[in-house]
Amino acid sequence: MTVRTTRRVFATAATMMAAALAVAACGSPQESAAGGGSDAPVKVGLVYSQSGPLATYGKQYIEGFKAGLSHATKGTNKIGNRTVEVTEVDDAGDPAKAVSAAKDLIGKGYKILAGSTASGVALQVAPIAAQNKVLFVSGPAATDGVTGVNKYTFRSGRQSYQDVLTAKSFIGDATGKKVVVFAQDSAFGKSNEAAVKAVIGGAGATVTSVLAPASATDFTPFASQLSAAKPDLLFVAWAGTTAPAMWQTLDQQGVLAKTTVVTGLDIRASWPTFGAAGTKISFLSHFFDGAADNEAAKAAKAAVPGGVLDLFHPDGFHAAQMIVRAAQEGGDDVDKMVKVLEGWSFDGVKGKLTVRADDHALLQPMFQAKLTGSGEQLKAELQKTLPAGESAPAAVPMKG
Repeated sequence: MTVRTTRRVFATAATMMAAALAVAACGSPQESAAGGGSDAPVKVGLVYSQSGPLATYGKQYIEGFKAGLSHATKGTNKIGNRTVEVTEVDDAGDPAKAVSAAKDLIGKGYKILAGSTASGVALQVAPIAAQNKVLFVSGPAATDGVTGVNKYTFRSGRQSYQDVLTAKSFIGDATGKKVVVFAQDSAFGKSNEAAVKAVIGGAGATVTSVLAPASATDFTPFASQLSAAKPDLLFVAWAGTTAPAMWQTLDQQGVLAKTTVVTGLDIRASWPTFGAAGTKISFLSHFFDGAADNEAAKAAKAAVPGGVLDLFHPDGFHAAQMIVRAAQEGGDDVDKMVKVLEGWSFDGVKGKLTVRADDHALLQPMFQAKLTGSGEQLKAELQKTLPAGESAPAAVPMKG
């Protein structure tokens, strides 16, 4: 298998030469508590989607990572005297490629891996990290299965459970409420259906579903079913090229005017697909530009190309913060890295975040948003910030 690898070394040649000379000249007096030379680089392997269906997500992740690394190291891209050496590998969203890349990096001595734009990738790389006792910080992958999968695996983004809890916040107390899930009859749709039943149904709501074939192009019959159901909350989980037609039909059939319709706010480039329906939908949001205004958010905004933040910039930024913390306090001892991350609270792009020690869930604020304007001029406006405790997923036992 051929993997396209791009190496990013955040140091000048002169700096690296000086580091090598320092190690050779000083020897053991310069050794760190972790047992390695104090000037030896901290090697970080980023395995994420540079190409493939999630390449746009991957681009935001790496831009955020670079911004976060600069912020966490105060612009030096060093941890103490050690240069942070980052190697980027494209998995194209393919779990097999990701596993191969992870094994290759581990074989070369890397003790820190991050990335995982896709959920399927994260679930395959996590066991490799545990088997080889290396730190793994998963990225945009939202699958709940990453939380608690093993003690060496963490996450820098949100998980699906937090999305659904944010959707629940639109109806307050769920007891006695009627919720309908409208989704495609696919793995993606059914996973959302299961999450809503577990989270909102578990809180006392009655949850039913209307599932449409992935091949459906006429959405009028489904709109009629949704209108007849008269839900207090309509949760829509949709992906793919039929989204514009689906939203147009729901709008034309009056569904959006009859109930609270909630869906996830994706990257900015996707917003025009909502058409005229966009301003009539309530959005649960992981992040959008303007959702938070703090030191980290300002640093990220100033550093990313174009100066506009998007959905997955925080995931990269937070990953860098976590990795700097791990290497700063744990040196080259991975078990120490794990310990210093467990229970750690830090100020990220989204606000205050905490790594839950029990299962490594990343507790973080979530957001309610509305779209205003039209077409390419759509803008997201913050309606409410849910504090980390309100969107915290249920704790799960650590599996390994």
